Amino acid sequence: MKKIVSLTRRAIEEYNMIDEGDKIAVGVSGGKDSLVLLCALAELSRYYPKKFTVTALTLDMGYKSDYSGIQALCDNLGVEFKVKYTNIKEVIFDIRNETNPCSLCAKMRRGSLNDFAIENGCRKVALGHHNDDVLETFFLSLMHEGRIHCFSPVTYLSRTDLYQIRPMIYVRERDIRGAAKNHNIPVIHSECPADGYTQREYMKELIRRLEKETHPGLRKRLFRAIHDSSIDGWNTDI
Repeated sequence: MKKIVSLTRRAIEEYNMIDEGDKIAVGVSGGKDSLVLLCALAELSRYYPKKFTVTALTLDMGYKSDYSGIQALCDNLGVEFKVKYTNIKEVIFDIRNETNPCSLCAKMRRGSLNDFAIENGCRKVALGHHNDDVLETFFLSLMHEGRIHCFSPVTYLSRTDLYQIRPMIYVRERDIRGAAKNHNIPVIHSECPADGYTQREYMKELIRRLEKETHPGLRKRLFRAIHDSSIDGWNTDI
């Protein structure tokens, strides 16, 4: 966890993600990424030079999961935890019967989470995207959209006057997995019918095989290329 906190702080400072007095909403899905991010930000808030507070916000997609473990974690961290129940699952799978549900689901979740954050006095939302997500998103954009693109470390949403920040862009997924296991973080298994069968999973496996079989060090070179590029929001020197 110390390594994750250190890398999180590096991203925050390099991309100026946090200002004095910020109240930051962490979008807690129940998965390992968002819960480890919550722990890292809660730890950092104790001694970071710019004082900020953290609030954990969860959107229940319609599965009515058991959040008692997350509530206990938040109590231990001294972090406020709130849940908002939605019908997103019903809309995606029952009403619309989407065959490729991920894009619409992500859009609906982002909108609901942003509204939830504003309702709770937060103007910044921290998302659990990590280093592997950066590379996978880059490949997805290249192969499916034909463009050089990736989400930004910091995104300003002018319509809602809200910032999305991604403090774990330097953190590898394997380190997050290890931290979640070593610290007994109460991860909730995804109940989504599409879980594990997405194009993102395909890209994850493709990058893994390329690095293992033919291109050792590929991940680092790819990330450096993205980091040093002119992709919107990435290179702080541009």
